[in-house]
Amino acid sequence: MTAAQKFPLDGSAVADDQAKGQVILGEDWVSPEVLSEQALQGGRGKRGLFALNKSPLARKIILFNLLALVLLVAGVLFLNPFRDNLVLQREAGLVSEARLLADVMRTRAAGTGGLPADLSDLSISAGVEVFLLDPAGIITARGVGKPDESLPNSAETSTLITDFLGNVWSGVSVLIGRADVPSTANAESLARELFAQAAAGETAIKTFQGQDGASFSVATPIIDSGRVLGVVALSSPAGEIDRLVRNEREQILRMFLIALLVSTGLSMVLASTIANPLSDLAAAAEMGRDRNITKMQAGRVRIPDLAARPDEIGRLSIAMRGMVSALYDRIESNEQFAADVAHEIKNPLASLRSAVGTMRVAKRDDQREKLLGVIEHDVRRMDRLVTDIANASRLDSELVKEQETDADLIQTLTRLCDHLGQQAQERGVEFITDFPKDPIIVRGLEERLAQVFVNLITNAISFCEDGDAVRVWARQRDHRLLIVVEDTGPGIPEQALSKVFKRFYSDRPPTHFGNNSGLGLSISKQIVEAHGGVIWAENIRPTQADAASEPLGARFVVGLPI
Repeated sequence: MTAAQKFPLDGSAVADDQAKGQVILGEDWVSPEVLSEQALQGGRGKRGLFALNKSPLARKIILFNLLALVLLVAGVLFLNPFRDNLVLQREAGLVSEARLLADVMRTRAAGTGGLPADLSDLSISAGVEVFLLDPAGIITARGVGKPDESLPNSAETSTLITDFLGNVWSGVSVLIGRADVPSTANAESLARELFAQAAAGETAIKTFQGQDGASFSVATPIIDSGRVLGVVALSSPAGEIDRLVRNEREQILRMFLIALLVSTGLSMVLASTIANPLSDLAAAAEMGRDRNITKMQAGRVRIPDLAARPDEIGRLSIAMRGMVSALYDRIESNEQFAADVAHEIKNPLASLRSAVGTMRVAKRDDQREKLLGVIEHDVRRMDRLVTDIANASRLDSELVKEQETDADLIQTLTRLCDHLGQQAQERGVEFITDFPKDPIIVRGLEERLAQVFVNLITNAISFCEDGDAVRVWARQRDHRLLIVVEDTGPGIPEQALSKVFKRFYSDRPPTHFGNNSGLGLSISKQIVEAHGGVIWAENIRPTQADAASEPLGARFVVGLPI
């Protein structure tokens, strides 16, 4: 069997497709890591609405909600033209009633030859005082309208809230020196005051503010055949309009108090659902930031799990938990990386120490030459190791800082394979490529992705001998791109399949000892996963072959989203 016949003829036959391929061929392209931390229930404690007094955000939410309600009610109370409308209506009503009484008086005077002295049989509005004055201005009769017992008495309506606010305003007015001094005029004096104007043939109207409230007086002449027989004067009950306004304001204020209580309760509930979770998140973040606080729980900083909330706070919790998890992963990775570096550097250092110590006692030149070769090999090994370690340590920051661009990955692979294929042919290794004709655009860092395939291809070539072959092919599957690097080398030991991507792991023949740092595949995995892709390794076997049989070669599969 030739080297080329060991490979599948198309890109569809990838071994263990059911076990590995669904990772990139399935609908879920990137499977996110499951956060192992549980919600920080004990640390947060149970907090209710009464914790809001310590939350500036909660106080702002409640204040702004209540401020809008207060402004609305203030506008209704002080900008509402209700009182002005009542004044106009009451004045018009008194004028109409006064003219109607003047017509009645004129009719009676025409029948009896003079003005009546008794007004008790007249229908007068409740509380309205009526004065009948002769042409000389002398009051000849008076009467007061009796209330209709069938109608509710507005004076009996309780106005505790309005009265309280009125007393407060009066007290403030006294303190600032702006208290209004009520007029001491009464209905009779106002009737006499309006008499002169009414006796001249005009209807006179006057509003005055008494101790009991505002009142209106109207005087209209009784004219018969162009001659003034007298004057009818009416005065409304003192404070009538003020009582109506107070009753109206009382109803508004009661509704305002109910709305205030409801709004306060709802605002507190809303504030608790916003302020308390944010306070928990802030407390957890501050605990992780300040390492000098005296009361701090040992172990990892745990962000409250609010992922069940379908709002921005839930998203914030998920993001913070992901950030904290990534941060701890980075810390643990750096710690492990430092430990691995120390371990890997100790090996060539120990070899150098041993070679130097042995050279001091070596007497023959051939022994010294051999020891110098060991020293030179260990120095190159350390130089290569330090270089790879420096590249690996900068990789994380560079993957974050570098700007992603759209790149034709097929064109990139073609250029790489043209260059690396020459190296393979120089070693007697057959190099086969199979790429789609159309370009495939991938969003990412082109140089880093090229580094991945350089590592995989050079790794495959290094395991091949004269007569072996390396094949690189690519296929597009919906929104995914598969790149496969295969070789006909010795394959990968089964126990090493799960270790090949670990840092500093290397399983090579003794003749290759020290020529590789074991970081190439680890760096490749890091770059691929940073681009949202996956990478795995497997052995090539015939479809029906026993899993314990010798492999036909090794295969590395890279899947990238497009």
